[in-house]
Amino acid sequence: MAFELTRDKAFFAFSPDVPPVLRVTQGEDVVLQTHDCFSGQLKTSHDTLEELDWSITNPATGPIFIEGTKPGDVLRVDLLEVKATGPSVMVTIPGAGALGDLITEQETTILEHKGDSVVYKGKVTVKQNPMLGVIGVAPAEGEIPNSTPGMHGGNMDCTLVTTGSSLYLTVGVEGALFGCGDMHAVMGDGEVVICGAETPGEVRFNAQVVDIADMPTPFIENDEIVAVVASAGTIDEAYKLAVDQMHGFLTAVAGMTVNDAAMLMSLVGSLKFCQVVDPLLTVRFEFPKSVLAEYGFEMPR
Repeated sequence: MAFELTRDKAFFAFSPDVPPVLRVTQGEDVVLQTHDCFSGQLKTSHDTLEELDWSITNPATGPIFIEGTKPGDVLRVDLLEVKATGPSVMVTIPGAGALGDLITEQETTILEHKGDSVVYKGKVTVKQNPMLGVIGVAPAEGEIPNSTPGMHGGNMDCTLVTTGSSLYLTVGVEGALFGCGDMHAVMGDGEVVICGAETPGEVRFNAQVVDIADMPTPFIENDEIVAVVASAGTIDEAYKLAVDQMHGFLTAVAGMTVNDAAMLMSLVGSLKFCQVVDPLLTVRFEFPKSVLAEYGFEMPR
């Protein structure tokens, strides 16, 4: 039987000082309900941002104390199911996002859910790929708003954070204080207009510490690839960090030579945007697991 946590158990900054609302042992299934990034405040196209309480945006459900985790541990979070419950909402904001200089009118749009798709303005049907925008653990000290990504995770807005993926995070405090939210029914890489199809949803996961040294985190694994996720103040800084961290993983963890890792990254790796609209910008570097297997390396379970 899975532990369950309702979406009213929300917090708005990752911090060692936020008290946990649930305690679980490693490997136990947990089901979380999540709000959309606006905490359900925008219900119709007539609801405007002028009426929005910004203090309760980007909520994450939790935090959850995971027994037996301590600072420096690598925590693997297995996302067993990420399910959007809809409906979804999108907005435009003049001056905000990568296209903010072109947008002059604020608009709220509600996207209907039909089966496993969302429908944009009755014209465009898009297959869902529910993913979590905000997911992470508390830092060792200080407070990081949920809107900000970083080494702790946070608002990475990475489309790989979905059903069947495992997210690796470095624990900052005893118990990890894990939480997640800001689900999107579907979102394009980059999130250029500051949102995807923002939706309430439900997440089923479990988490456990893994024994793996020199793991760069945040780190993502699915059936096909591994990826490092990096956030920084500029895209140049973020991409260099992602590239360096993947190279470090391939050499220090997977056992490749410096030159093999570099050439294979250029041959079969992919550098991609996650989001370009948050206080820090986020990119990822993906690498195929099939190539890791050729070098006799498998991710520890």
